Amino acid sequence: MEKLLFSLYPYIALTTFLVGSLIRFDREQYTWKADSSQLFEKEQLRKGSILFHIGILALFMGHAAGLLTPHSWFLGLGISDMAHQYVAIIAGSVFGSVCMMGGVILWRRRMNNSRVRANSHFMDIFILDWLLVTLGVGLLTIPVSFYHAVSGDASAMVSLADWAQSVVTLQADSGLLAEVGFLYKLHLFLGMSVFFLFPFTRLVHVWSVPFGYLMRPYQIVRSKYVRYR
Repeated sequence: MEKLLFSLYPYIALTTFLVGSLIRFDREQYTWKADSSQLFEKEQLRKGSILFHIGILALFMGHAAGLLTPHSWFLGLGISDMAHQYVAIIAGSVFGSVCMMGGVILWRRRMNNSRVRANSHFMDIFILDWLLVTLGVGLLTIPVSFYHAVSGDASAMVSLADWAQSVVTLQADSGLLAEVGFLYKLHLFLGMSVFFLFPFTRLVHVWSVPFGYLMRPYQIVRSKYVRYR
């Protein structure tokens, strides 16, 4: 089972993520959007969305940097395993809490506002639930990581990083997670499943982040009213 989940499933999830996104963009472009419900309610959407996006973007970048950076690079920069673990604990606690607060606001808004709920699709609710459960399990690993750090044991963090790097080098080895606790493995499975579910949800709008908006030239706006002298 562990070989299936941590040696094969990562590639099933990533292939679905990439190929599924491409197929949806090619065949269902009218659904390639965030499906904003701002017209129905603004205040809670603004608060929840800002907190949620700040948190989830920071968590994603933190996970990518922490797990995919070779162990030797950290040591070469003078960052010990314990220092690395404490940074991960602090950053995960802060941004995980911010993301959870935003997610809960968005969840309550979607479930309790009758207009928003009536205009929600099944996958809108399902993916939000899945993200919050994934986030909740991730936050539950923090006390475990803190206990390991106090005990001077960074082996779980190193094993998780080694496993993630084995996946991206196409040599996924579930054996690297043999000594890793259940909560970490559950968090990994839930996180990989987010990639699997991605093409079937509104999350596809992430691909269309308008970076060009920051560098576009000024727009000239002309009035429809013509002045006559």
